[in-house]
Amino acid sequence: MSFPADHHREVGYDGRMDTKTKTDAEWRATLTPERYTVLRQAGTERAFTGELLHNKATGTYHCAGCGAELFGSQTKFDSGSGWPSFTEPSAADNVKVIDDFSHGMQRTEVRCARCDSHLGHVFDDGPGPTGQRFCMNSLALEFAAEGAAGPHGGA
Repeated sequence: MSFPADHHREVGYDGRMDTKTKTDAEWRATLTPERYTVLRQAGTERAFTGELLHNKATGTYHCAGCGAELFGSQTKFDSGSGWPSFTEPSAADNVKVIDDFSHGMQRTEVRCARCDSHLGHVFDDGPGPTGQRFCMNSLALEFAAEGAAGPHGGA
């Protein structure tokens, strides 16, 4: 991964962003069951089913849990994987990466740095200068068209 040497790389909050803490009951009350499974239980939506997979509009992608800006549309590309893919986050501090050894494989999980929601995984097989593919669940994202207010009242 091409993150700064001091980039937080484990479960836990690094103090660089305001965190939003909710109880499990609050998360369940505010998220659909499908979003809860992805964001809070690190689930994965089925490939090629996500509503944002083929979105080509100009704008920003935000965390569906807290509204934090995560990705710009200019970094989105068609990876053929079945999930929305990006070459890099809007700012490295907006996401955190965690070593993931689930399902009998080694991957790098991507979480929202603000609310600790599971977003997807990042792989070192992407195009362009970063060589990275941030493979995100559509259910973990909300899209704000250019010029529109972001989700949760954010910009």
